[in-house]
Amino acid sequence: MNRVALTGRIARAGFWAALLLPLLPVPAESQEARRRWERMNQMRREKFDVVLPEVMRENGIDMWITMRREGLDDPLTPDFGPGYVNPIGYYVFTDRGGERIERAALGIGGYLLAGNGAYDIVTGNFDLREFIAERDPERIGLNMGSNIGAADGLSHTGYQHLAETLGEPWASRFVSAEKLVSDFRSRRVASEIAGFAEAGEISRELAERALSNEVVTPGVTTLRDVAWWLMDRLLERGLGSSFGFPSIYITGPEGIEATSSDRIIQGGDVMMIDWGVCHLNFCTDMKRVAYVLRPEETEAMPGVQNAFDRAIEAREVSRRAIRPGITARENMDRIGAALTAAGFNPIPFNQPTGGPQTDVTWEGHHSVGNLGHGIGPSIATWNPRRLTFEVVPTNLLAIEMFAYTAVPEWGGAKLRVPLEDDAVVTERGAEWLYPANSRLLLIKSDPAAGRTVS
Repeated sequence: MNRVALTGRIARAGFWAALLLPLLPVPAESQEARRRWERMNQMRREKFDVVLPEVMRENGIDMWITMRREGLDDPLTPDFGPGYVNPIGYYVFTDRGGERIERAALGIGGYLLAGNGAYDIVTGNFDLREFIAERDPERIGLNMGSNIGAADGLSHTGYQHLAETLGEPWASRFVSAEKLVSDFRSRRVASEIAGFAEAGEISRELAERALSNEVVTPGVTTLRDVAWWLMDRLLERGLGSSFGFPSIYITGPEGIEATSSDRIIQGGDVMMIDWGVCHLNFCTDMKRVAYVLRPEETEAMPGVQNAFDRAIEAREVSRRAIRPGITARENMDRIGAALTAAGFNPIPFNQPTGGPQTDVTWEGHHSVGNLGHGIGPSIATWNPRRLTFEVVPTNLLAIEMFAYTAVPEWGGAKLRVPLEDDAVVTERGAEWLYPANSRLLLIKSDPAAGRTVS
């Protein structure tokens, strides 16, 4: 057989092997997709059992309707379970007394939904008006929210459709489910906390690898190289990103110099990462900080190390001040008072002073969970509505803050050290879900330049 014919035969064999490979039996031990689906089902069933009755009754809502349309999912679809919709479907939760809330998926089906074990009713054969009339709810919650985007999934035309389909007296009983959505998502069962902690550990592992000599060769690697390395790791593991492209940035005496750009990393740089992964319907939000050693250095510049250490001290003061059973606003005030008492100078965001004290921006301990910026009680100035919500055990918080400390080697200019890790609120306060940032990462100068990031 000549070489051309042999090459053609090999190419054809490769084509058919690639085509048939997905049809071959997959060993049970490799079915990661099924394992993740089963874990999500457990979380969903437990949340419907434990959290749903509590939050519906607290908010005085007898029936909660979430609409889905083909090609237009509500933000809560991953919470309730994905399924086929054609053309309109509804998740309907009804308080009919007793310990359980009735759960119905009307016009939504498919194996992943019908097989998750969370619903009492899964059917495509229904009359929505008759279904509602039989249950006669006094207050019907719809996903409409002026303050929380993830609670505002009902479109204008969707609202019109519901009002026209149900008519009176039901249309007059529609109310906003904004607070209900916030409470439902932000109060956690144990399996959710375990799942989120796993996502946090993945975030930490990858961030700390990214800010190391595994990825960075000073004088060669760019900030963008590091960001793309992280994106490739997410692709390999079947994970999502909390905020799109990771923020890999350098901060110097004049502030942030560059972010996820073609800026080449050099000795003496102070590098930061701000990012998060999405896993099991959870998205984390965390940061890490590294110092790039110069060839003659074996440890970080003393002023940079001191600034990092002061930031860690301030973070612990802040974390220990958090308490359940009071509003997010009251927690914000507690944290500010505790920082002042500990000798720190609380300041508005990014407005450091020229004084000798370490300035601290602390008003950013935001809700986290299903989104990198969650929708529960939030100790953050950019969430004024959620500052009024009570912080309760099982809420997840990204404890985010910035500390500004003078660096003598920079002529006294202050270094902004960003810290952020994810915690769960317990009866005792706020507790870390994985090892929080406790050390300034060091990237060694590598004279063997020329290595590329893969």
